Amino acid sequence: MSFDVASLRRQFPILGRPVNGKALHYLDNGASAQTPDAVLDAVRLYETTARANVLRGVHALAEAATEAYEEARADVARFLGGVPAEEVIFTGGCTAAINLVAQSYGSLLKPGDEIVLSVLEHHSNIVPWYQLAQRIGVTLRPLPVTDEGRIDVAALPQVVNARTRLISVAHVSNVTGAVVDVAAVVAAARGVGAKVMLDGAQRAPHGPVDLPALGVDFYVFAGHKAYGPNGIGVLWARRELLEAMPPFMGGGSMIGSVTFEAITWAPPPRRFEAGTPPIGPAVGLGAACRWMMGLDWTAIGSHEMGLTQRLMDGLAAVRSARLIGPPGLQGRLPVVSFVLDDVHPHDVAQILDSFGVAVRAGHHCAQPLMERFDIAGTTRACIAPYNDIGDIDALLAGVDEAVRRFA
Repeated sequence: MSFDVASLRRQFPILGRPVNGKALHYLDNGASAQTPDAVLDAVRLYETTARANVLRGVHALAEAATEAYEEARADVARFLGGVPAEEVIFTGGCTAAINLVAQSYGSLLKPGDEIVLSVLEHHSNIVPWYQLAQRIGVTLRPLPVTDEGRIDVAALPQVVNARTRLISVAHVSNVTGAVVDVAAVVAAARGVGAKVMLDGAQRAPHGPVDLPALGVDFYVFAGHKAYGPNGIGVLWARRELLEAMPPFMGGGSMIGSVTFEAITWAPPPRRFEAGTPPIGPAVGLGAACRWMMGLDWTAIGSHEMGLTQRLMDGLAAVRSARLIGPPGLQGRLPVVSFVLDDVHPHDVAQILDSFGVAVRAGHHCAQPLMERFDIAGTTRACIAPYNDIGDIDALLAGVDEAVRRFA
């Protein structure tokens, strides 16, 4: 199936501009993706025609802002498989969404309860649970990772037990690109009455997510990785869970009534959106979700994975290169991490930058996974729909230069 990548690239103003006098080959999409005109236009339209605070205002701008904000919530709900819009909570980012669950749902747990996390989790899906363990005495149980960089679902029966209350894992690893076997995780959780949360930060940029089909209880993702603005993220949770959870933060908008004797909470989603929310970023994220829903993800998937194969084949031809993650295309998305023998990932990234190639280097906020593979870090390329063959070939040329220079 054909895919017109040149046409798509023209929707991203930054991709047509040189950086430091060089053509930009942007492959740092796992950290932050670029933003298309559709999103920029939506934010500008809000900021120039409807900028006001949401809720309670009865003047025209306030009503327009509230309408735009709630329409963005509805757009996200549609992107997530048509879930009820009132189950969508806007947060300051993916990290903020995980912390909300750890603080709010976590407050319902008690000492001795167990939370299962995998060894490949981003620190954002480890640190909040560690803090909860320090605070109330829950126990964290690590789920091991295979040599291919996948969550070892075969170990679920040994790790999940009657004390497990939550399994929280990455939908897609931000280091290895491996897609978790969600059905196996959900089945293990349901067998003991536990809940499941997926960190969708690396999955959401690759097209709509069918949450009803996944059968999980919590889902989080970040706007800036999904072609939207910075400072916006999403928590989705089942309504019955949201209704049982106390608020994470207190302030305006999240209350039913306030006296010095008693305070009642607003129903979800208001309960979890204290204060003035990130209105403009939310409008931009809604536009990003609409933009993504208008794309042919079957064709894009073929395009992305073709580039992934080209990159992996090119690295395989480099004697000192080692891939960290699945060696093939099955059960993975286009996140490719590698190491070069005797070359620090930061040195590789600097040389790639001299070729105009933007990548990520380091431990990627996944130190337990680095320890699992006995490495300090990796160089990581994350492919988006707007990447093309020129981006991959520029990266491979930079890798050849790194090998030559440090051999």
